[in-house]
Amino acid sequence: MRTFARLGVLTATVIVGLAVTSPALAHVSVQPEGTAAKGGYATVNVKVPNERADASTVKVEVSFPADHPLASVMAQPVAGWNIQVSKSKLSKPLTLHGKSITETVSKVTWTATDKGIEPGYFQKFPLSVGQLPTDADELVLKALQTYSNKEVVRWIEPPAKGQEEPEHPAPVLPLSAASDDDHGTAKTKATPVPAPSSSKGHGTRSAGADSDSGLSTDRWLGITGIVLGGAGLVVALVTSRRSNA
Repeated sequence: MRTFARLGVLTATVIVGLAVTSPALAHVSVQPEGTAAKGGYATVNVKVPNERADASTVKVEVSFPADHPLASVMAQPVAGWNIQVSKSKLSKPLTLHGKSITETVSKVTWTATDKGIEPGYFQKFPLSVGQLPTDADELVLKALQTYSNKEVVRWIEPPAKGQEEPEHPAPVLPLSAASDDDHGTAKTKATPVPAPSSSKGHGTRSAGADSDSGLSTDRWLGITGIVLGGAGLVVALVTSRRSNA
């Protein structure tokens, strides 16, 4: 009986550890390639993991903040997805390379033409954005993730410093300090990749989740919990056998 009790406690500990770390892996996020410097241009990837076991992600919508409008947002074609770029009029025109900009990209929508992002996979959606604001340390975007079963997950809750992470945090792009060498622009400027308002892909499968650049801290914590739990099970069995001998 003591052996079963010990096994039950250890198993419960491992399950709780995995439950705590798993949700952090499922957030829609935005990540720069290199740095995203204030006042400059950057190529960023909107990373969308599929967190459902019985449905595929078939639509992704990303909205940009109206208080920090971007004069240029270009989407790179993604195989298996249509791309729609939505624009809106600016109440106050922006100046970009000496030209007056009267409208800005307010939203980019990717719609699957094939299987979408299947369970156990994620997809990156590249964007070229600029000029980034000089009076902000980050850009808070909003994302909607639609599944094949019609479920819509709204990643729109702004994270707040010093508080617990919300259930559905909005993607946040951190902005680094401007480079003095480039007069306030990023050292590595993204080369704009023109994309039509609608781009059809070839129905290729989304990139595998296990092919990411590396395991995150949360994953290592989960793996460590499993290893420690397994070691605990072995110790419990050995101890039980010795006590019963």
